[in-house]
Amino acid sequence: MSFQNNIFFQKVRDYSVTKEIFELHHNPEYDLLITFPKPSLEKLPSYYESEDYISHTDGKRSLFERMYHFIKNIALKNKVKLINAQSEKGKLLDIGAGTGDFLVAAKNDGWQTTGIEPSAKAKSIAISKGVIFADSLSDLQDHSFDVITMWHVLEHVPNLEEYISELKRLLKPTGTIVIAVPNFKSFDANYYGRFWAAYDVPRHIWHFSKTAIKKLFAEKQLELKEVLPMKFDSFYVSLLSEKYKTGKMNFVRAFFVGLKSNKSGKQSKEYSSHIYILKNQ
Repeated sequence: MSFQNNIFFQKVRDYSVTKEIFELHHNPEYDLLITFPKPSLEKLPSYYESEDYISHTDGKRSLFERMYHFIKNIALKNKVKLINAQSEKGKLLDIGAGTGDFLVAAKNDGWQTTGIEPSAKAKSIAISKGVIFADSLSDLQDHSFDVITMWHVLEHVPNLEEYISELKRLLKPTGTIVIAVPNFKSFDANYYGRFWAAYDVPRHIWHFSKTAIKKLFAEKQLELKEVLPMKFDSFYVSLLSEKYKTGKMNFVRAFFVGLKSNKSGKQSKEYSSHIYILKNQ
């Protein structure tokens, strides 16, 4: 996969950590946005060094964090229900496991679970809950997982082609990959523009459309079977976007933007975030 002939799309600020300005470039072949410049592997971890990086903590210090974890608990049940619909209970790999709650829920439901998580802080919290981790994907055997999940993780990986190849290698012939990523073609992305929180540069290196996911995985002989909406994401992203745009969380306005985004998504099939179900061709 070659990302050439990219076109400038817009400038976006890193609102959560450094306040630096980055550019988004559009690749028309894949209908993909790419963060430019891409941080070096050495510098990339520094962009995650924030107490406010919510997926790396179990903190409930504010109303926003308490709301996040309340919705997260509902989402966990839905995620387990989703993987149960894709496969008989077997071996599950969750990449970017964070503080481990999804793997705990899946294990309690009868799955054999393994996690991958680069954040030492998040990993230590997950280990305290009994989550088992592999150090890296390369340590894992070929064709060993029935289901591989990446919940808002693929947009973070530096080497996209290499990562998709690894997913292909690790998946059983009859296995399923479940990928959740933001959708830059949603109503809320268009409404908030450069303030849209799900751009989250430079932690989000890639910004996907349905076309991008379909084409990128097809090149590795993985077929897109189904696209599902993540309807809670429009509200969460709109809250953060309001903060970036106005300096405060306008709960009422964010709620109505999230509601309007989901209503728009029902017509256009372009929701704030999508879940992609992929299988071997």
